[in-house]
Amino acid sequence: MSTFLTRDGSEIYFKDWGSGKPVLFSHGWPLDGDMWEVQMEYLSSRGYRTIAFDRRGFGRSSQPWNGYDYDTFADDIAQLIEHLDLREVTLVGFSMGGGDVSRYIARHGSSRVAGLVLLGAVTPIFGRAADYPQGVDTAVFDGIVAGLRQDRAQFIADFASPFYGINHGQKVSQGVLTQTLNIALLASIKGTIDCVTAFGGTDFRADMAKIDVPTLVIHGDDDQIVPFETTGKLAAQMIPGAQLKVYAGAPHGFAVTHAQQLNEDLLAFLAR
Repeated sequence: MSTFLTRDGSEIYFKDWGSGKPVLFSHGWPLDGDMWEVQMEYLSSRGYRTIAFDRRGFGRSSQPWNGYDYDTFADDIAQLIEHLDLREVTLVGFSMGGGDVSRYIARHGSSRVAGLVLLGAVTPIFGRAADYPQGVDTAVFDGIVAGLRQDRAQFIADFASPFYGINHGQKVSQGVLTQTLNIALLASIKGTIDCVTAFGGTDFRADMAKIDVPTLVIHGDDDQIVPFETTGKLAAQMIPGAQLKVYAGAPHGFAVTHAQQLNEDLLAFLAR
């Protein structure tokens, strides 16, 4: 397996396909790098080098007890980029992964970065704050944590319905649902729980001001997990020159339900 050691001794797994200009994918919760297999195969078949990693605590990476915060996630990405000596890399982050690629730029700069893509991302702020009352209520995140502690497998199985919009008429195969559950259950329960606190409580508004590379924001307007009006819409307004694409009727998990549309939009952004 392809892995590297972080400065705190955690082992991070990654896959590295194809050759050409690099594209680095950061996955959402509670998934791992395998969520990107369709996008990676599509882009690597068209002349791009695609890299996806499993966040610490998830997939085939180590399961440390600590380190589930966005500064650490950004530092892990920085070490992966340095390990592979990536230059002119396009960063693609889905859901909570949009936070760590944004924090990477804010924390480490954009000298190695050609572009940024935020997909259904938790940026610029997901949870409610004193000066952001329209954010998701803390009670929602508390409920997620309680559900995970009570019966993680069943909670994640049930979570797939709003995630993929099945309850709103979207169609996904039983295979996708099985794969989603299998991926999620590879993760550490500690990391799975701690990441809820991380993405629910981190404010990325200051990070948005530091993004100085071409940026594409894509969000579904029927996202029941990360509401478009209070996240993606605002991120596109805050990032200078950002391009916004709204997928009509798309759920949070549009990398599956709208895979071909996403593939084509990613390719167009990379080829700009």
